[in-house]
Amino acid sequence: MLVLGIDDAGRGPLIGPMTLAGVLLTKEQEKLLKKEGATDSKLLTHPQRIRLAEIIKKNSVKYKVVKVSAKEIDTSLTTGTNLNSLEAKKSAEILSVLDNKKDKIKSVIDCPSINKESWKKSLLYYLSRLGGTNSSNLIISCEHKADLNHTSAAAASILAKVAREEEVSKLKEKYSKYGNLGSGYPSDPITKEFLIKNGKELSNSGIFRKTWSTWKKLYGTNAKEQKKLFDYVKD
Repeated sequence: MLVLGIDDAGRGPLIGPMTLAGVLLTKEQEKLLKKEGATDSKLLTHPQRIRLAEIIKKNSVKYKVVKVSAKEIDTSLTTGTNLNSLEAKKSAEILSVLDNKKDKIKSVIDCPSINKESWKKSLLYYLSRLGGTNSSNLIISCEHKADLNHTSAAAASILAKVAREEEVSKLKEKYSKYGNLGSGYPSDPITKEFLIKNGKELSNSGIFRKTWSTWKKLYGTNAKEQKKLFDYVKD
């Protein structure tokens, strides 16, 4: 039996993509990665993640990384697909790519939803649309904290995190003349400052998730109306 793990990185940031990764392993490869220290990527330092990512890529049957841009996230949310459903869709795509359709594969997916059963149904729905209806070789488990409890999901967590960090580094370099964009998370003071100073000018750059409340408060319709009212009163 093979093991497969899927996890995400960057669900919450205001800037940059969300990334998801899947890793298909033999039992021997799983043991090796556990011995090397593969665990929840949040518990590792950046250098540790970089080192482990290379080991994972060299010691896996197959892996797949998917990047979901800020624009794609906004489009999905404005057309009725919430972030959990979008992640179910992307996870199904990863499963479809990594499934060899012959070996029994124990698939563990880190579940982003409180309701694990409901999210699994959504995942299976998207998988069926990709032709995975007859994937009887897949044993699918959707769990909370899968990256902490399963080495395969931990490996996916590491690849997803490293991919997200690489994308943020590219954005930092591309937009360096505007200042430091920080981690991209709304709670980051550096990111907040970057947004306040450059949000309007970089509105069409595609790096911001405009469906996020942080953006809406500063640049949404209500924010504009409030600003107009403030200007009127000031005069």
